[in-house]
Amino acid sequence: MISHSSFSLQPYNTFGIEAHCYRFIELQQRDDVALWASMQQQSDKPFFLLGGGSNVVFLPWIDKSVVKVSLHGIELLKEDDEHVWIQAAAGENWSDFVDFCVQKGWGGLENLTGIPGTVGASPVQNVGAYGVEAKDAIESVECFGIASGKWKNVLNSECQFSYRDSIFKQALKNQVIITSVTFRLDKNPSLNLSYGGIQQQLKKEGILQPTIKDVSRAVKTLRNEKLPDPAIIGSAGSFFKNPVVAVDKYISLKNHYPDMVAFPVGEDYKLAAGWLIEQCGWKGKQIGKVGVYPKQALVLINLGSCTGNDVKQLALAIQQSVQEKFDVKLETEALFIE
Repeated sequence: MISHSSFSLQPYNTFGIEAHCYRFIELQQRDDVALWASMQQQSDKPFFLLGGGSNVVFLPWIDKSVVKVSLHGIELLKEDDEHVWIQAAAGENWSDFVDFCVQKGWGGLENLTGIPGTVGASPVQNVGAYGVEAKDAIESVECFGIASGKWKNVLNSECQFSYRDSIFKQALKNQVIITSVTFRLDKNPSLNLSYGGIQQQLKKEGILQPTIKDVSRAVKTLRNEKLPDPAIIGSAGSFFKNPVVAVDKYISLKNHYPDMVAFPVGEDYKLAAGWLIEQCGWKGKQIGKVGVYPKQALVLINLGSCTGNDVKQLALAIQQSVQEKFDVKLETEALFIE
């Protein structure tokens, strides 16, 4: 276990925001998890569990301990004729893990390639892209109870997964530390090509009978066209959730805005947040050192030494614009940490 006081978090968030925390703690071994939990029980200082820093906005001073889980390892647990069960430690890079599975020919995660972050964060956020969510492949989540001091496996059916949400963001928030995730993947995968232009991209490449490697490559191409590389331009990826509205609200909006982009979700409709923001005139707009990405209005970007407060002010202004124009509440996908 590594511990630092008054620590800079700039290298630990994809937005590249300079911020400092009361204490930074890195858990590198499984024994560190139990040790830190025991220490935390004796402390009245709040804490924040950090994954890859891809979905957070740090405000300048964070008066709490920031705890990064850096456990590593990938293990094939079992397999049969149809499936493999593979366990990945929480600190594994998510996109690298997806690529590993794709190279092995194990299907189920290929649409989720290129998403920044860690494996441990994938069930918390129920990460999703191009018609697939992590919950579709997660078998169980191993975690350690901070108060109980016991290890537990939370089955998929117990995770309360929903759109960008889970029990780990709700009832179990700050109650457990996720240490690994087990996925059930397909040896003979059926491809999901229905969302986000994947078919068009494959057609453009002249691929008529795609494999999961083809789908993964197509998704990476699509992501690179719309989203900035955080190594070059700081961002938190998709900053806002796509709002879900009832069918009557959807019909009303569609009558006023025939070009509105939306997708059916059960009996409701999911609106494209990027389209809503663009209609409000924000795409490509800059305010000081923070702006809206010119290629995708869903993304806020660091234009050079922006602060968490700069990002927060821009996000609030965008939310207000969408509320006033469409009477739709826009929620942030990124978390503000202070």
